Amino acid sequence: MPATDPLPAERLQITPPHRELLDQVLDKWSLEVLHQLCERPSRFNELRHAIPAVSQKSLSATLRRLERNGIVARHVLSSRPVAVEYRITPLGKTLRNPVDVLLDWADQHLSAIEAARRTYDQTT
Repeated sequence: MPATDPLPAERLQITPPHRELLDQVLDKWSLEVLHQLCERPSRFNELRHAIPAVSQKSLSATLRRLERNGIVARHVLSSRPVAVEYRITPLGKTLRNPVDVLLDWADQHLSAIEAARRTYDQTT
């Protein structure tokens, strides 16, 4: 049975670089993009169709952030007209397990969280 004790305090420090990275790779659209790219490389418009709620501007910004952090690679395809395809990098693939762990945790505790939200909302 896995230990449930928290990690030692010295390992739990969240520094500004940690916060910046987590903000950039675990935001709403980044998670959606990562999910899509883990399945297969995609062109920009394919991502737009797969994530219909994202605006063109937000998707562009998300892809730039993920590329800057080494999570996504942009590949120019030799076609006419020239096309760009986005792929998850080997570094990006290492995010799959931690994200799956977080999603599993959310699935396991979502009903308790929703109950806590309802209680909080009724008292405020």
